Amino acid sequence: MVTTTALEEELIAIAGSVPDPELPVLTLRELGVLRAVHLRGEDAVDVELTPTYTGCPAMEAMSADIERALHEHGIREVTVRTVLTPAWSTDDITPEGRRKLREFGIAPPRVRTRTEPVPLELGATRTLTDEPSAAEAVHCPHCGSADTELLSRFSSTACKALRRCLACREPFDHFKEL
Repeated sequence: MVTTTALEEELIAIAGSVPDPELPVLTLRELGVLRAVHLRGEDAVDVELTPTYTGCPAMEAMSADIERALHEHGIREVTVRTVLTPAWSTDDITPEGRRKLREFGIAPPRVRTRTEPVPLELGATRTLTDEPSAAEAVHCPHCGSADTELLSRFSSTACKALRRCLACREPFDHFKEL
């Protein structure tokens, strides 16, 4: 078990408070991509960051923003390392992050109760939600209805799908489960 010092916890809080460049309503800690901050001497740290998917274009901006935040806190040398194992999963989004996504108008990813991988299904780009249970349905962040349809598997970013609520007719993004 790795223990963290009080200073490392403080630096994790600072780095973790950096907003995600694509979803600025979430911090990097709430998104679950900030893995660790390790002290290396008195004023040098190593930061471990996991992308939401390999090749994520936001990694460069996240790294620069973390470096800036830690430099402003007096850390002279900041090294941000990309860590691919364990891979990021939507399970890493905190409950606070899920709440913020919903309030921002983005349906958060469904909470998985199983530990198996998320099944990949290829099919029509426009399908009605026919989930096995209401708990697994994608709920509209505007009115809460589970009666939604998929319009496009991709939205403003590769992490999101575009859906529409059949009750209130509003379109919305759904942060896909990974």
